[in-house]
Amino acid sequence: MNTTRGIPERELMHRHFEYELDGLKSNIIKIASLAEQSIAQSIKSLLEQKKEIARQVIEFDKQIDAYEIVIDNHVVDILALQQPVAVDLRFILAASKINNDLERIGDHAVNIAQSAIVLADAPYIKPLVDIPVMADTTKQMLRDAIDAFIHRDAQKARRVLENDDMIDNLNKKIVNDLVVLMRKDQSTIDQALDLIRVSRNLERVADLTTNIAEQVIFMAEARVVKHQGGHEQTPGEEPTQ
Repeated sequence: MNTTRGIPERELMHRHFEYELDGLKSNIIKIASLAEQSIAQSIKSLLEQKKEIARQVIEFDKQIDAYEIVIDNHVVDILALQQPVAVDLRFILAASKINNDLERIGDHAVNIAQSAIVLADAPYIKPLVDIPVMADTTKQMLRDAIDAFIHRDAQKARRVLENDDMIDNLNKKIVNDLVVLMRKDQSTIDQALDLIRVSRNLERVADLTTNIAEQVIFMAEARVVKHQGGHEQTPGEEPTQ
């Protein structure tokens, strides 16, 4: 038996593999924290009409992009060198997709920050009530999805999916309310369109968060979740039409 300092080579390889998986998990937690912080700050810049905070969000996005590349390279290295199977392979594949979703969430935070800069110079045409609710719910969904990833908790991931309808309904309400305002007063059009852009970016963040929750279910249970239809596809099952 080959050994290093009395430890069998196979045991050493297993320990190294576990170390790599822990490192990947740690990096996903870090980029998730950055994405969540970026969304929170972009909304803060919007609500307080502070351009400087918005500019910081835009600059901050470089860190998220850099982390995405680090994690992508880490995934490639693990797949090439460790040849994982079964639950470990699902974990790595899920981590790769979650990484991409988190980077895109950072992009939406930048979009919101850009709108916040445009909206910072004039009083709002109406009090911002639903957008803060939408933002708080979306941030909680993201926290819960990442917590489900950390603990491989499929049930918690499913609860994240249940909140997506609430976000969709809030987005529709915000758009409808602003359309009514624009019809009454054309001077509100420019600001209303930017607020609609903010709402739609938050909706997309929620959609990406549901993608993360779906990956957690795949990772934990080998089930492919099609949230749009509420259908879960078990291994070996033919896709529904």
